[in-house]
Amino acid sequence: MSPTEYTPTIAVLREDKTPPDARVALTPRQVAKLRKAGYDIVVQPSPHRCYTDEEYRKLGIPLQEDLSDRALLLGIKEVPIDRLLAGKTYCNFAHVAKFQAYNQPLLRALLDKGITHIDYEYLRDDAGKRLIAFGYWAGMVGAHNGLWAYGKRTGQFTLPRLHELYDYAAAKAVYAKLKLPKLKVVLTGTGRVGAGAARVLTDAGLRRVSAAEFLEETEDAVFTQLTIEKYARHQSGKAVVRKHFYKHSEEYVSTFLPYAAVADVFVNGIYWDGKAPAFFTREDMATESFRIKTIADVTCDIAPLSSVPSTLKASTIADPVFGFDPQTGEEVAPYRNAIDVMSIDNLPSELPRDASKAFGDILLSTILPEFDKPQSKILDGATVTRAGELGEQFTYLSDFAAGKLQAST
Repeated sequence: MSPTEYTPTIAVLREDKTPPDARVALTPRQVAKLRKAGYDIVVQPSPHRCYTDEEYRKLGIPLQEDLSDRALLLGIKEVPIDRLLAGKTYCNFAHVAKFQAYNQPLLRALLDKGITHIDYEYLRDDAGKRLIAFGYWAGMVGAHNGLWAYGKRTGQFTLPRLHELYDYAAAKAVYAKLKLPKLKVVLTGTGRVGAGAARVLTDAGLRRVSAAEFLEETEDAVFTQLTIEKYARHQSGKAVVRKHFYKHSEEYVSTFLPYAAVADVFVNGIYWDGKAPAFFTREDMATESFRIKTIADVTCDIAPLSSVPSTLKASTIADPVFGFDPQTGEEVAPYRNAIDVMSIDNLPSELPRDASKAFGDILLSTILPEFDKPQSKILDGATVTRAGELGEQFTYLSDFAAGKLQAST
C-alpha cells in the first residue's frame, strides 16, 4: 500500500475515555510500516497505552499532542465530547447508531462539531460481513475470566488475570501447568467470540465434547460449544434453519435448560438481536435443577433486554464479578451462595497487545487502503455522520439525534 493524493494526514489517538482503554489502533511496528511507505502519520502520547511512548519513539515515530493539523484520527473507544476536534474525521467505536441513551449527547456533538465519524462496527464487505472487530479476543478473555471466577469461587484452582500477564503466550505457559478439577463449561456462539473462547478452553486443558456427551456423566474437565440447533427450536417443532432463525428469531423458544442442569460455567458469546428467546428466565435460575454457578456473559446485553437475565450491568476489569440472587433478581456479593456474573464490556483490554496487533493488521490490509481512494463504498456504509449531517445509511437516527425519540437503555 502507498498513499495517494486522496490520503489524509493521520494520527493515532490516545484513549481518553474513563476508565482508559489500553488498546491502540496501530502498534509501533505498524505505524513505522506506514511511515516507511510514505504515509504522514503521528501518534498522540499516552501514559496508559499498552505500547509505551518509548516503543513508538524508538522507531522514529513522532509523538504529537496537538492534532489540529491532522485530518484522520484513529482510535478505539468513544472520544469524550470535550476532546472532540471540530471538522475532523474520526474512526473508532462510538456506540451511537443503536439509539444508545448514554451516547445520545455524543451523537449530537458529532453533528454540531461538523465531524465525519466512521464506525468500525459498520465497515462491511459486499455480503454484509464485518471487516474488523475485537470479538475473537473478547471471547478469549471472557472464557478465561469465567474459569478464573469459578476457581476463585470454589478454591479448586487459581489463575492470574490476563491483564496481569504480558501477552497470551504468557497465559499459555500458565495453562500448561494448570490442573483442572472435574468441570463442565457450556459455550454458546460459533462466530469470532465463540472461536476465541473455544481456543482458551482448549488451551486451558478442557476436552471438547459433543452436546449429547456433555449431557452425560463425565469425569474430567470438558466443554461443549452449542450451535443454534442445540439451544433453540421453532415453536411449531419444525427443524431449525439458521437463515430463518436470523430473520425470524422471535418464532423460536429456548431449549437450553438441559445444559444448565449439568454445567458449572456458562460462557455466552452469541449475537443477540433483541427478539430471540432468552436462554432461561430468572425463575429458571431459582430452581434446584439450575446448576450453573458462574456466568461469563461476553455478549453483555443488559437486562431486561438481554439473553441472560442476570446481566444487570456491565462489570469492570477492576471489579469483574458480581453476585446475582435469582430469588430476588438483585445484585449481591459474589463468590458466596448466589450465581456469579462476569460481564465486562471491554474484555479485549485485558489482552491489549495481542488484540491491538491483530486489529491493526486488518486496519493496514483492508481499511486504510480505502482512504486512498476518491470514493469508497465500504467507508460510506460506515459513515454515521458526515461534516455535520447524518450519513446516508444512518438517517434513521434523525429524531434520536434531535432528542425527539426516547433513547434505548
